[in-house]
Amino acid sequence: MTTIHPTAIVHAGAEIGNDVTIGPYAVIEDKVRVGAGTVLWPHVTLCRFTTIGESCAIHANAVLGDWPQDTAFDPKEESYLRIGAHCMIREGVTMHRGTKPGTTTEVGDRCFLMVNSHLGHNVKLGASVIIANGTLLGGYAEVGDGAFISGNCLIHQFTRVGRLAILAGATAINKDVPPFCKTQGLVPNTVVGLNVIGLKRAGIGPEDRLVIKRAFAILYRSGLNVSQAVARMKKEYPSGLAGEFCTFIEASKRGICRSCGVVGKDVADE
Repeated sequence: MTTIHPTAIVHAGAEIGNDVTIGPYAVIEDKVRVGAGTVLWPHVTLCRFTTIGESCAIHANAVLGDWPQDTAFDPKEESYLRIGAHCMIREGVTMHRGTKPGTTTEVGDRCFLMVNSHLGHNVKLGASVIIANGTLLGGYAEVGDGAFISGNCLIHQFTRVGRLAILAGATAINKDVPPFCKTQGLVPNTVVGLNVIGLKRAGIGPEDRLVIKRAFAILYRSGLNVSQAVARMKKEYPSGLAGEFCTFIEASKRGICRSCGVVGKDVADE
């Protein structure tokens, strides 16, 4: 049975699923959808065109689906925020809807956003992404499945973080972080190795981890430039997880992060 606190304000045009709990002073605007089993804590605000999946927990003072921080945004236009199922959204989290008409900010299933983290307009999060306290993602940033972004990280607009990457605390990036890599905190645009623990937790076995390690070495330790490194990876590993490196790098528009301790030419500076 759905429970709505008497002080909550729920617009008649909102769609509320079964077994939803809406806490004191929550505000749910028109054209909002809340999936079954979701819990909204006190003072949560869900703005127009926001969709929440099933069995989410949204904690106090989160504001989801508000206008993007973009001077070109037209409030008369319709754009969206869509959040998947089984997400945990902690206190003070903010997420903005898309900025251009018909566009969407998207959060995958089972994501965990901690206190005061922020997603700008048109951000895309994959499934099972964890974002720690105070982290800020600029507009159009993208984060792959299973990535872990530590506290107080700054991710520039249009920047991508690959699958199962891990960003150390206070990382600042405006270049892409390849899949499986980890960054060094307080040193901009720098990776320092592979997210070995994350790979193991994701069930990636020793043979595949070895392939990833060798691909990383080709990219960052061989002295080759980016295009040469990608060509070599494709030749030596025509299929499998090394190919994920290649696909990610070839799609990069901002370039990829450099690495500490590279022998020869830094492939990130091509």
